[in-house]
Amino acid sequence: MSGIGENKQGLRVLICGSIVQLFLGILYVWSVFVRPVSEFYQWDIESVKLTTSFMLCFFVIGIQVGGKLQTKTGTDKMVLAGGLMLALGMLASAFLPPAAGFLIYVTYGIIGGFGVGAGYNAIITASQTWFPKNRGFAVGVSVCAFGFATVIFAPLIEILVAQFNVKNTFIILAAGFFIVTIALFRFIRLPDSAQGGPVSVALMAKKQYTVTEAIRTKEFYFITLCMMFGAATFFILNPSFITLAIERGLDPSTGMIIVMLTGVASALGRLGAPLLSDKFGREKTAMLSGLFTMICTVLLVFVQGFPFIGAIIIIAFCYGGGSGLFPVLIVDYFGIKNVGSNFGAVMIGFAVSAFTFPVIMTFIDSMTVKFVVLAAMSAIAILLMVLLYISKKKNSL
Repeated sequence: MSGIGENKQGLRVLICGSIVQLFLGILYVWSVFVRPVSEFYQWDIESVKLTTSFMLCFFVIGIQVGGKLQTKTGTDKMVLAGGLMLALGMLASAFLPPAAGFLIYVTYGIIGGFGVGAGYNAIITASQTWFPKNRGFAVGVSVCAFGFATVIFAPLIEILVAQFNVKNTFIILAAGFFIVTIALFRFIRLPDSAQGGPVSVALMAKKQYTVTEAIRTKEFYFITLCMMFGAATFFILNPSFITLAIERGLDPSTGMIIVMLTGVASALGRLGAPLLSDKFGREKTAMLSGLFTMICTVLLVFVQGFPFIGAIIIIAFCYGGGSGLFPVLIVDYFGIKNVGSNFGAVMIGFAVSAFTFPVIMTFIDSMTVKFVVLAAMSAIAILLMVLLYISKKKNSL
């Protein structure tokens, strides 16, 4: 952690980027909008929930496209474009006529989701570049802010909807996103040769892979598949936390507390795991995260009450940790120059996990079998990270 306090310019980039990330984290708060939007548009809840799928899909697309564009336009301009797209999508959502509520898939889901992905990727790229010796710290702080959006915006949105209705809430949030983006985007940029010559030399010393070159390596597939299998447990269990808690003997009122605790745990994991990886290594930290996820998933087969909550919190922490670890891993193996586009390519694993595994799990009726399958997926993620570590050792000989 030495030298962080002296890196004044880097800290300014990190702080400004983290504030923007906090607002971009609206991606994870759609569940709070589901019922108010359903009532406002007289639209069934399941159709409203589908907005999340559009947003997640275009979040990944935004990461991929934004990653390619930021090498030409600069990270600050991609943060500006991403933030303005989110604000525009939110504002447009406020003025949809009741008969065309389905267009929220376009305004909030597609436009907003793409903007979040483009801005998210640019901020993570800038953060790592300013802290070459503490990249885990920099990425951890940045994605932790993104994760804390759930903790901050979920109750805020509930208050705003109750006081001003859902339409005006969209307008208020759009105005907030616009102001924050315009105020801070110019500070989120890469160091130039005068500011960060040694930083650039340190990060550019290794081979800088393009996406085409990266996808020809076995390491790319180890990382991508590890992300895909490692995130599956949280994606599948997250919508069922409240119902599972009731089944395990907890009071229904505990459900919202569990949701809040998992949000906090995920955010802390985004900070904690990358910090640990700076000291103990990325691969070892990822293996440990997978191991804890696997153990806690097995425990969910039989634990009751508060031990159940504890297992859920650990799973959320490990899921959040992966969000901080993978951007740093990608730079370790493929360099910093094209990290935006390489990160977008690896995020395909995230997208596949988010959309494919939940659908597959609907064909399994037994929760016990589901937990066993999820534990097996975590074991696969651990194995993939072991293979990545072995490959690294061989290449260093």
